[in-house]
Amino acid sequence: MTSLAITDHGAMYGAIDFYQAARDAGLKPIIGCELYIAQSDRNSRVAGEKTSYHIVLLAKNQTGYRNLMQLTTRAHLEGFYYKPRLTVLCSKNTMKV
Repeated sequence: MTSLAITDHGAMYGAIDFYQAARDAGLKPIIGCELYIAQSDRNSRVAGEKTSYHIVLLAKNQTGYRNLMQLTTRAHLEGFYYKPRLTVLCSKNTMKV
């Protein structure tokens, strides 16, 4: 095994310690996060929308890591309703989170 991944649930609290430990062990660390996707809009506070979908995102490089940090921050600051949530906007050619 040459690589190892971490996917914290809704946050990235363990990423730095994991990264350092994996590098010290001679492994390639892969940083990720399991995020919650709101049923409709992350700003919605309807009681029936407490349940949410899950998505696992992995950072490919430093830019991806920064994007994951931005997504988790926005989920906590803008979309928190029992859990940190995001909204996925899909169109024919693009997908924005």
